[in-house]
Amino acid sequence: MTARANPVPGAAPPGWILRVGGVPLHVLREGAGPVCVLSGGLGLSWFDWDAVIPLLTPHRTVVRFDRPGYGLSAPPVVAPTAATEAERIRRVLDALGLHGPCTVAGHSLAGFHAEAFARLYPERTAALLLVDASVEEAPRTPTASGLRTAAARALATALTAAAVPYALGPTGRRLLWSATTLDGRDPAPTPLVRRTYRTGRMLRAALLENTRYPDMADEIRELRARRPLPAVPVTVLAAYDGSGSRRALHWLRRQLLLANVLGARFKIVTPSGHLIMIDRPRAVASALLDPGIPLGRVRT
Repeated sequence: MTARANPVPGAAPPGWILRVGGVPLHVLREGAGPVCVLSGGLGLSWFDWDAVIPLLTPHRTVVRFDRPGYGLSAPPVVAPTAATEAERIRRVLDALGLHGPCTVAGHSLAGFHAEAFARLYPERTAALLLVDASVEEAPRTPTASGLRTAAARALATALTAAAVPYALGPTGRRLLWSATTLDGRDPAPTPLVRRTYRTGRMLRAALLENTRYPDMADEIRELRARRPLPAVPVTVLAAYDGSGSRRALHWLRRQLLLANVLGARFKIVTPSGHLIMIDRPRAVASALLDPGIPLGRVRT
């Protein structure tokens, strides 16, 4: 790996561009103390953790980065896997000179990445936090991965050529936020959203991650069978809007099952939408600052 750090120039947001594994990534390192890494779900950027950061930086060194295609990072070169994303987390930490154990937090799809990191790099893991993470109770072995990936790339290219991301990217984000937060409001500054969501690289990254979702779920299933979690605290945070709806309660049951599979402590965050870091940032910060003691592990 080669790493090169440059301050993001001009009036751009804070951070550095690190060349990690040949891909320029936008990375932020803030605060002081034990290290924690924050990784957002599909289509999220570094600034979606902003509400959590001031609650953590007095006590923790906080690392967040944009995966390829997201935020200010360069486009993805290869389709993602859980193992390569876990390796990317490790490489980012190495590039920053942070070689000791860290708490790794993954939201939604990035829950697969965070769990893979803990299983593949147990000596680098101090605690694991899954924030309303993706869960597949019985993932199936996916088929035609190459064809699906090629189709996603072709679709991204066609839509970008038609200027669809430029015209509809920020609107798509607003619609997503209206469905996944309590008040439906996106706190991110409009110029920043336009800068990051009007790009073809964002669309390409999101399509590739969505296309490879079943592959990553199957990959996690295989990792659970051969790579046990280290004896560290594991927490599952589950969002609940308090509605009592069948859908909401079904999601809670799935999150509880995930906690049971991992031998994790289980916490319901209510009221909250899927983007807990925006609706209830203190709940996320509290789980990171007080991960608890290691619980008994079931054999997975």
